[in-house]
Amino acid sequence: MNPEKESARGLAQVEGYLLWNAEVDKARRQARRFTDELPWLTTAQRDDVERVYTADRVEAGRETLTRIAGRALELRGEYAARYDRLRTRCVAASVLFACVAGGACAVPALLSR
Repeated sequence: MNPEKESARGLAQVEGYLLWNAEVDKARRQARRFTDELPWLTTAQRDDVERVYTADRVEAGRETLTRIAGRALELRGEYAARYDRLRTRCVAASVLFACVAGGACAVPALLSR
């Protein structure tokens, strides 16, 4: 395998891991802030609420990331198709221009004979 691609893939995985851990930490902080607003909870209740709240936020984050990743793949396909069509048009226009320019240069030469 190409070492540069392998390195890029590894870096992307590390970045994803770090971003996901930051998301989980954020959910835990939000859960702590939420339970801080409920001072009447016992320690066990507080722990349960934080666990459930964190799990809910993590699942919501996972669903959002899954939806975003799916949309990114769709867009990649759409843009690749658009790029292919544009490239085909540009090549066709270039060939047509070359033919017209060549013909325009050839006509005076043929007429001058």
